[in-house]
Amino acid sequence: MRRRLDELLAAGGVATDPARSPRPDEPDPQRARPADSGSPDDLRIDRCAGDAAQDGIEQAKEAALRLLAVRARSRAELAQRLSAKGYPLEVIERVLDRLAEVGLIDDADFARQWVRQRHGVSGKGRRALEQELRRKGVSQEDSAAALDTVTADDEYERATELVRRKLRSLPAGLDREKAIRRLVGMLARRGYGHSVSYAVVKAEYESAGFGDEDAPPD
Repeated sequence: MRRRLDELLAAGGVATDPARSPRPDEPDPQRARPADSGSPDDLRIDRCAGDAAQDGIEQAKEAALRLLAVRARSRAELAQRLSAKGYPLEVIERVLDRLAEVGLIDDADFARQWVRQRHGVSGKGRRALEQELRRKGVSQEDSAAALDTVTADDEYERATELVRRKLRSLPAGLDREKAIRRLVGMLARRGYGHSVSYAVVKAEYESAGFGDEDAPPD
């Protein structure tokens, strides 16, 4: 019998008490034992991993809030900045989803604010504003809705203000063709279409009393 047990053990059979063999109807003590639910060290590691993940989320949230304290930002902007700081994608998404839930991220509102400030203060035209919103990662739908707040009359009026200001700073002796070309180029760089730019420049240049041979004053 002992020899048989040794043979079973050597062959990888079940380990048992060498004094007796289990009866056929007796449960196998090895197979009956429940699966290991994890040692205390394993549980400690799991808890530490969970704490570290939560710490990462809190740190990412604080970083996002600091960015928002400076100015409103699009979701894509925040994701890019957090990614550059080394936060994992899943952490970034959880943080941004939470900030969106409480209304701190709203791309539609961000687009409206951006258009209002950049058009009213910086004098940017619709084309430039559309490009800027695209670079900020704002969707076409949110961008279009924000740009619709700037009418054709708004653009014409703002372009007129820019041209009047620029006319006062053009160098003396500049002929009409060069002056108009320079003014149209200035508006084009700010995102105004050619037809609007030329119409505004021509009207303002002529209303200022300059003839074909005249140049704007210093």
